[in-house]
Amino acid sequence: MSDDRATLGPLTPLDDRWAMGNPRPDGSWLEFRTDGLYLHAGAAEGELTPWPRITDVNGLTLGSKNPFPGDYSPMAFLNALPGPWKGHGHGYLHLTLRHPYEDIAARFDLHPRLYGGTDLALLQELLAQINTTREPHRLGDTAWLTRAVTHLREHRSITTRGIQRAVTEALAL
Repeated sequence: MSDDRATLGPLTPLDDRWAMGNPRPDGSWLEFRTDGLYLHAGAAEGELTPWPRITDVNGLTLGSKNPFPGDYSPMAFLNALPGPWKGHGHGYLHLTLRHPYEDIAARFDLHPRLYGGTDLALLQELLAQINTTREPHRLGDTAWLTRAVTHLREHRSITTRGIQRAVTEALAL
């Protein structure tokens, strides 16, 4: 379904769009569509949140809905272990919605593969800069997101400044 070289942490290409999390029929995952963010929740019918309703993309957490700022819970690191723990657990995309105003944590299932630290840092910075520019709808632009992820995968930096520069370049694509 996806090629690890085309992913950025839990952000994965899915047919002609992008998804956050492990897209399986009985799981929870987020789909970035042109008309909004679609939350799949197992066998239940999903829920669409239109892009104009999303005011803030407040970041991503793995393992726990509300860890300390800048922290990942110990459950997030179990994904890296071999055996039955790998690929278990959840991540959350934190959003602020309007009409009515509310903060939500959109849940998604983790993949059975390990998310690299640099991938997670690049994804966090991408979400932060999208939030700063107030353009969450860009996540629904499949062509742009494909170019941005390709650029970020090619420009692997492990410094904070290098990550910020690579994401700034990706936003200009």
